[in-house]
Amino acid sequence: MLGLAVRSVQLMVDRGEIQAWKTSGGHRRISKDSVAHWLASRQGNKPGHEATLKDAPLQHDSNDYKILLIEDSSHFQNLVNLLIGQHFPHASVHLANDGISGLAKFGQIQPNCLLVDILLPGIDGATLITTLRSDPFFARCHLVIVTGLTTEQLEPYAFALKGLPIIHKTRLALDLIPQLSQAMAQQVTA
Repeated sequence: MLGLAVRSVQLMVDRGEIQAWKTSGGHRRISKDSVAHWLASRQGNKPGHEATLKDAPLQHDSNDYKILLIEDSSHFQNLVNLLIGQHFPHASVHLANDGISGLAKFGQIQPNCLLVDILLPGIDGATLITTLRSDPFFARCHLVIVTGLTTEQLEPYAFALKGLPIIHKTRLALDLIPQLSQAMAQQVTA
């Protein structure tokens, strides 16, 4: 009903935004009424209103906004999923652990936004980007580099990175959401 990642809903329960109880095994159980009440409160409806996901407000028309994250670190995959789930609950995040599966998923889902790490198993992010530039759909895709490399360490990849936004992993929590907001706004105006 909410279209959110499980972890996002768990955090909402922990903050008291949605009423729930925990089973003896530690699993959260949420009533349908609590979810409907939360959805209604998000758009100012009366608690008795049967809210549905389509009633929920969209951020930047992000409904059906597809993001492909090509990243081999499960830690950063989880962080990106959490950030996007909190700020853009209607966007879908697709994951690829390496450059080769990233190329395949790019063709399958044709994302609106591509988040690419540079150091990937298989083929590196710069080679992946160079390969994707020949795909006609790539021109419509917003591309963001996510990396743990320093500016100096990125120099060998400059041929592929020129003009692209780069988010350093140490600043991911600060820089990702503004970058995605900008990308979504550009898509709406295009």
